[in-house]
Amino acid sequence: MPGGSTAVSATAGPRRSAWSLHQIIALLLVASLVVSFAERGFAADSDQGAQLAATCAACHRLDGHDKGIPSIVGLSEEQFVTLMMAFKSGERSGPIMRTVARSLSNEEIAILARYFAARGKETQRR
Repeated sequence: MPGGSTAVSATAGPRRSAWSLHQIIALLLVASLVVSFAERGFAADSDQGAQLAATCAACHRLDGHDKGIPSIVGLSEEQFVTLMMAFKSGERSGPIMRTVARSLSNEEIAILARYFAARGKETQRR
């Protein structure tokens, strides 16, 4: 156009959001975790494991069955910690899991590891 101005096409597509749906979901999960702890406080180790696991249950089944998203119930403590630390460091990809792992302290990851390992033993006894 004359004078150096540019026109925006009426057919231009919608501007893409800087946030993907996965990032928004992860942010909401992390926010719910923070709110949950603020309201409930920290209880005994197993109670804290159950509180933390409630956030995991939004995606992962807690009955030990795999329905598209891998089951984490029954993983050994070492397996769980190794996986979470790989997500936390970025060694393992997955934007939702990376966000969740980074929101957890190493102590919280260890508590979850104990909780899911124990839940796996309970599930096997049934």
